[in-house]
Amino acid sequence: MTDSEEPGGLRARLVDVGVELLDAEGTQALTLREIARRAGVSHGAPRRYFPTHLELLSAIARRGFDELGERARTALDGAPADPRGRLAVLGRTYVAFALDRRGMFELMFRHDLLESGRLGLRDTSLPLFGVLVDLVGRARPGADARVVAGALWANLHGIAQLWGWGSLQLATRADDFTPLLRAALDAHLGPEERA
Repeated sequence: MTDSEEPGGLRARLVDVGVELLDAEGTQALTLREIARRAGVSHGAPRRYFPTHLELLSAIARRGFDELGERARTALDGAPADPRGRLAVLGRTYVAFALDRRGMFELMFRHDLLESGRLGLRDTSLPLFGVLVDLVGRARPGADARVVAGALWANLHGIAQLWGWGSLQLATRADDFTPLLRAALDAHLGPEERA
């Protein structure tokens, strides 16, 4: 086993330091030099495992997708059986993650990282979208589930961004994003039937 494959190896430590730096100071602080300095290695050492800055950033973003996926799985384990209820739980989990991990959320959806193909970020992000497509398909039989799921995801992402910036609180005078999630579900799935 090489140093890069060992759980406590330098490769993992560089990613750990990057995650910590991201959480503390945001995406602008994620330079190879600063990550190396905080990891206690020379500024050239990261290149041994990450030949480009994008590759290191992709490895850090992959941690975010892994965490979001784990949060979603955990939340769905205790979710209602009906697809709409599960979509509500998934939406709440997505927005909460975005608000809890703002720097990570920003990094995860950087177009240059997703387009670069580094470390299979698209492969890491698409399974969660697949869950969304499946639930939308069960909640709205006959609809183009991929399109509706894409629109719902865009709506959830917008709620997360605008809530994080404080814009939605100002515009809606809301102190909780839950009504916005319900409105998004109603907009994309139709109004919820009341018993």
